Amino acid sequence: MTERANGEALAEGARFSEAVSHLTRSTFIPKGVYRFKTHEAANKHQQDCLALGMGMLAAERTRDGPDQPPGDD
Repeated sequence: MTERANGEALAEGARFSEAVSHLTRSTFIPKGVYRFKTHEAANKHQQDCLALGMGMLAAERTRDGPDQPPGDD
């Protein structure tokens, strides 16, 4: 614990948050406020968004061309 507060920890935390935010482009869930009657409905919505997002990523990667294994130049 530090005796005196300073901005170093705050700046370090901000850099960490920014780095983590760039790890993934999206959670695939559109922004907004969602209200569900059950946990099951919320889970289904999350799974549907994830499946759609993964499908979009797969289609994007297919358009970009097949992945080439290293060393097969």
